[in-house]
Amino acid sequence: MLQIVTLLSDFGLMDPFVAEMKAVILSICPDARIVDVSHQVEKFNIRMGSFLLASAAPYFVEGTVHCAVVDPGVGGKRRPIVVETRRAVYVGTDNGLLIPAARRDGIRHVYVLSNGSLMREQVSATFHGRDVFAPAAAHLACGAQPKDCGQEISIFIQPTYAEPVFDGDSVLGEVFHVDGFGNIVTNIEHVTLSQIGLKLENRIRIMLGRKRLLVRYVRTYSDLRGNELGLLVGSHGFLEIACREANAATKLHTRTGQVIRMTASAS
Repeated sequence: MLQIVTLLSDFGLMDPFVAEMKAVILSICPDARIVDVSHQVEKFNIRMGSFLLASAAPYFVEGTVHCAVVDPGVGGKRRPIVVETRRAVYVGTDNGLLIPAARRDGIRHVYVLSNGSLMREQVSATFHGRDVFAPAAAHLACGAQPKDCGQEISIFIQPTYAEPVFDGDSVLGEVFHVDGFGNIVTNIEHVTLSQIGLKLENRIRIMLGRKRLLVRYVRTYSDLRGNELGLLVGSHGFLEIACREANAATKLHTRTGQVIRMTASAS
């Protein structure tokens, strides 16, 4: 059986933090295959981390253990948790980071990670990634069961940004992520398009902050003219605003968390 552990964090690669987590995992589960999702999450940006995790997780085999650490409250009152889904196990903090990915998998159980035997003996107050989450992920990859981690809970932080809202012929969401190409990724999934009557090559009215746009809904980037803004479904199933061979986020001065409204246009 494959023993895959993925890692996601806002640690960057300058410091030894990622290497220390990997060292702990391999000391407990030497046969683990460790895959880096990203360590370039913007510092403390839980929304960005949750988007990257939810984007990557579906492509891993069943039984994968995902260890994600974007943890501004490390050492405080926030709880470490383990989320068991139909396909995978997620290890991290109860701050909403894990939930969009786990929801897509289908959440079965959520446990507080409190079993000290699944952690390092010495736990730093400032580096739970190495001392709490990495060892727990390693034990889970090597056969420990999620229920061994601690008490099951039914109340945990569920981020509101993961759920768009319908309002008549409009859908209200927000900017989930701005990728490296400057594409503006929303939390609105492609399956919502039919609910507002939008089809390929239709025009759609978009309110993004104070900006009002009228753009075409296209299949792919090359369907846009040079420097034209348009709406399309990105590779992870979310609607995004793109600009042909240019940076849409820079052009529109966009930031994550901005409210966005989409309405199918009659014209």
